[in-house]
Amino acid sequence: MIVQPILQLKEVTKFIGGKKLIDRLSLDVHWGEVFGFLGPNGAGKTTAIRMMVGLMRMSEGDIRIDGHSIAKHFEQAIVKVGAIVENPEMYKYLTGYRNLVHFARMVPGITKQRIQEVTALVGLENRIHDRVSTYSLGMRQRLGVAQALLHRPSLLILDEPTNGLDPAGIRELRDYLRRLTREEGIAVIVSSHLLSEMELMCDRVAIIQQGKLIDVQPIREFVSRETCTEVVFEVNRKDLARQLLASHYSALVPEETEEGLVLTLEHEQIADVNELLVDGGIKVYGIEKRTQSLEEKFLQITGGEQIA
Repeated sequence: MIVQPILQLKEVTKFIGGKKLIDRLSLDVHWGEVFGFLGPNGAGKTTAIRMMVGLMRMSEGDIRIDGHSIAKHFEQAIVKVGAIVENPEMYKYLTGYRNLVHFARMVPGITKQRIQEVTALVGLENRIHDRVSTYSLGMRQRLGVAQALLHRPSLLILDEPTNGLDPAGIRELRDYLRRLTREEGIAVIVSSHLLSEMELMCDRVAIIQQGKLIDVQPIREFVSRETCTEVVFEVNRKDLARQLLASHYSALVPEETEEGLVLTLEHEQIADVNELLVDGGIKVYGIEKRTQSLEEKFLQITGGEQIA
């Protein structure tokens, strides 16, 4: 059985003042995944997100959420979405619980039990009856996620959810999003300028530049899909190791660092080089593959343009 993607962008285009901000953008987001949305300054990332949640109309194309078109069947589509665009807005003089009750009144069928469920899901049980004015930024972000989850959406869209969070708060949010995909089965779209966090958080990432889709890949494949990779061999005799390598692999030019000898190898060559060194009397204390980080890959693809 083929499962339909929860979100489908089909040839989405947006013109403003005669300028094309989004150019025939097409991508799918699947159930139960954390999907990262990246782009340099002015790439059109925020514009695309605003069209996904119905805050901006498309000029051309279509966006479908669980099979429903945002343009033709807005109410059926948007009921599947929970979103935080920029910072979550709450009534600070009310408690977290009273804020959730207030938002629950806007959607039929949300029970006190559901409020308790989302409170537990984001880990606010001990502070939910405190005023929001006493919350840290990380707690307000979690309360915003709880509010976005009240109506059991199938798709959660978070625009820069880590803004202003300290490292502990970022890690907490990352863990909560992972729990959401596992326990609720929903899909999560996250945009962020913290590429190291996106690498830890996301299952797949998409990069757009000048309104166009550059690439969509699973995060692991995205940062390590080259056929050759840098490998560090930590050895006891660097000079003798270099001589052995030169006599058997004339094309390999090892770089000597404090860590050891760095070689660019295909996957199958790693074991062969290790065997050569050991047979030659070299002690190999460690072998480490170096892969590009998401940040390095992003800068390579976009030509060094800054993300926003």
